[in-house]
Amino acid sequence: MRQPSNSSREELSFNMTPMIDVVFLLIIFFLVASHLAKQDVKLALDLPVASTSEPDKEEEKSNRLIVNVLASKSAGTAVQVGGVTKNPTQLQKLITQKRSEMGDMLEVRIRCDQNTTYENVKPVMIAAVKAGVWNVTFAVEEKRKKK
Repeated sequence: MRQPSNSSREELSFNMTPMIDVVFLLIIFFLVASHLAKQDVKLALDLPVASTSEPDKEEEKSNRLIVNVLASKSAGTAVQVGGVTKNPTQLQKLITQKRSEMGDMLEVRIRCDQNTTYENVKPVMIAAVKAGVWNVTFAVEEKRKKK
């Protein structure tokens, strides 16, 4: 009986192409996701002025939901999250979903135009309370001291 020779076999190798494709797709996904997350903060709003403020803490940004309240004449159409206008029901569902994902660590940051009325901010605060979020903050600009 003849023994098979090992010299005629090729070495085993892995095809790395699918893994490289997946890695590039993940990189693209995270770049797009981080770009969308930054859009909320870059929305041009004339923020209210306060005499004091606290600087942003970098580690808390991942637990933050930013809600923009625009200066609008009609209540209920002035709230945006992630560049998308939300009505009070949609906002309530979104905050509840984020609360279930992040638990007590969720912070709702309200960025409102200084010319908006309380009627536009009120639905955001009510939605946060109904979702069980206790950490609600307002974005402000610190009043600059005259030199």
